[in-house]
Amino acid sequence: MQRKLTEEQQKHIIDVATKEFGEKGLDGANINIIAKQSDVSVGVIYKYYSNKEELFSACLSKSLSHLGETLQEAVSDAVDFETTMSYLISAAIAFSKNHKNEIRMYHWITTVSDEKAKEYATEIEATSSKLYKELISKAKSDGLVHGDMDPGVFAFFFDNLLMMLHFSYGCDYYNQRFRIYMGEDVEEKDDYVRKQLVSFLKRGLDMR
Repeated sequence: MQRKLTEEQQKHIIDVATKEFGEKGLDGANINIIAKQSDVSVGVIYKYYSNKEELFSACLSKSLSHLGETLQEAVSDAVDFETTMSYLISAAIAFSKNHKNEIRMYHWITTVSDEKAKEYATEIEATSSKLYKELISKAKSDGLVHGDMDPGVFAFFFDNLLMMLHFSYGCDYYNQRFRIYMGEDVEEKDDYVRKQLVSFLKRGLDMR
């Protein structure tokens, strides 16, 4: 009879699997490698997850939960709209630098073109889209941005900017682009990147 895994062992499996999925995607990831690097048998993996896709979904859900908490914490600490944007950008940079395997896993999802990709996209965007729409709606009601600003449009473009930040810190191709545009030392200039992006957004929003 197989012994039940501790919470720490289960967390380790998720961490190892996230790295494997981030490097190779769902299709290329190998359960045998995940089991070996987690110091468990393949049978134990399948005891907790019926197939590789279920394990991938568990990794994604854990990551999204963490990302959601990070965003909510950034928003709750801010005192105004500009500070909120600044905190969200800082949170995006920190998350990307500290969770590169998860960012690579998100990036792999963008390359998938089947129905499952739509499910993943819906799951990923659910939290951020609602949050960003609420932010711009409040800014409009407070008279901080023009009244014709569409919350959905703002949320979409703002999220795209943050997504590119994620990929720029976490994915090799985008990281190289980052360095070409902003210099080889760009990853040592987080505060500069944040300030420049906030300035760009303020001008785009014609903030008052």
